[in-house]
Amino acid sequence: MADNMNFEIKDFHAGSEDQKLTNYLDKLNEIRKDGVHKEMYLSEEIATIKRDKTIDAADKENRIKALKEELVAAKSVALANAAEEKAISKEAVAYSNALYKGYEAIVVADENNKIAEAKAEFTAACETIKKDSAERIAKINSSNFDASKKKEEIEIAKYEEESAIHEAKSRMNDKIATSKAIKNQIYIDHVQQNRALRNGKTNFVEDMLLKQKNYVANFNLSSFFLANGLYIAIIIFFIICIALAPVKVGANLLTLPNILTILEQSSTRMFYALGVAGLILLAGTDLSVGRMVALGSVVTSIILHPGKNIVTFFGMGPWNFDALPMGVRVIMALVLSITLCVAFSAFAGFFTAKLKIHPFISTLSTQLIIYGLLFFGTSGTPTGTITASIKDAIGGRWILGVMNGQLVTFPKLIIPAVIAIIVAWFIWNKTIFGKNMYAVGGNSEAAAVSGISVFKVTLGVFIMAGIFYGCGAFLEAFRANTSAGTGQGFELDAIAACVVGGISFNGGIGKIGGAVLGVIIFQGMTYALTFLGIDTNLQFVFKGVIIIAAVALDSVKYLKKK
Repeated sequence: MADNMNFEIKDFHAGSEDQKLTNYLDKLNEIRKDGVHKEMYLSEEIATIKRDKTIDAADKENRIKALKEELVAAKSVALANAAEEKAISKEAVAYSNALYKGYEAIVVADENNKIAEAKAEFTAACETIKKDSAERIAKINSSNFDASKKKEEIEIAKYEEESAIHEAKSRMNDKIATSKAIKNQIYIDHVQQNRALRNGKTNFVEDMLLKQKNYVANFNLSSFFLANGLYIAIIIFFIICIALAPVKVGANLLTLPNILTILEQSSTRMFYALGVAGLILLAGTDLSVGRMVALGSVVTSIILHPGKNIVTFFGMGPWNFDALPMGVRVIMALVLSITLCVAFSAFAGFFTAKLKIHPFISTLSTQLIIYGLLFFGTSGTPTGTITASIKDAIGGRWILGVMNGQLVTFPKLIIPAVIAIIVAWFIWNKTIFGKNMYAVGGNSEAAAVSGISVFKVTLGVFIMAGIFYGCGAFLEAFRANTSAGTGQGFELDAIAACVVGGISFNGGIGKIGGAVLGVIIFQGMTYALTFLGIDTNLQFVFKGVIIIAAVALDSVKYLKKK
């Protein structure tokens, strides 16, 4: 019975079981043949001819002109048949859903029975193996062997018992995995059939269910904890902090004002993490982030300071930029901040890309250079505050209203941080440069062989990082008074955020969303510990534990892949 059923399902998947469904497909193909199918074919043919450099220009023009005339006719046919095609397609999909529902129920029930049988077989096999092993050990104990010989024979018997159980378990797991795959495949076939009926169009509900079924079919508990164990621990940490807050300080931690404050504190840090994330993706790092922050923020504060500055640089100044319109001063500060950060980042990037110097060394060099220039040039003098009006316009807050007796305000710095995240995500996921970053980070030699310029990609990532640093440094000036010491240790926080977010030091692995999540986790943890009154020095212990745990899990995953 089961064999006959499996045979029928196999035939159905091959497209030969249900005649009515076959008729629907034939009818739709006939309707689409001179319409949408021909339209697709002609569009591809025109694109191919345009790319073909061996065709004469005049001949190419004539052929494209003829194809376009055919394309117009095909579009007219497609438009004329659209209503009929839609109606038949809708009817066919409804029939397909009903048909597959029945088949899926049969397959799932049959495979569940097979899984239960496999488990029962394993249990029975274990009992037999253990019984045979116990009898064997009893015979050894009753034999005339000396003590050492008996011990040796018993160890062999126990080893063979464990091996036999392991082999039986492997057979069971293989059968279960096969049954799960069959149950999942029936829905995949269903979705593919419906897409064919809709001429390749997807359906949101089907796609979501397909992802869910794929996840369940491939779920592995150990892999799940390996991938998410750190995040589960962090969630537990925040739950404990939230529970302790009312008892320890008499206030709630999980409030909208607190969440917005965490996001505000994360906003400028986000730029530094987005910059260094690209370098970590290339299996590198950047130790100069903090000095870049100081460089850009000091320049910004000098230009936007009201009246005469109190800072001189290598004996030059102090300056007064009040004569310039505020808009010009803001643009000047932003451009100079980005330009200086890009210049130093590109300097380190050139030595890394051209001479293969590890980013640890090249960025350490730029860190020391900027550090020396800033402290010697400014004598470490704080730059003072920037003009209050522009500080409020860019770094202030919008009043949202009162909630539960608290004034709720929205930090304006969150907006540029969100824009930066979108830009970084687009570069990483939707551009050729982003794909090349992954290729170079994963295997630079293979990337070079495939025609990717490792030099250009590496230097480009350093320049991109400099742009993010420059923007972040510019915004940093709107948060607090700046000096040559601003940004101390920011590079470590940025690197740690990326690692916690899953961007691997081994290169070629990670997502921009991981860096974003890492920044928010670190700032949220710092805020929660401060809120609970935990000593600042002890906060470093928590950070250190999280970092080593993140790197350890990354190393374990990397070793498992190898």
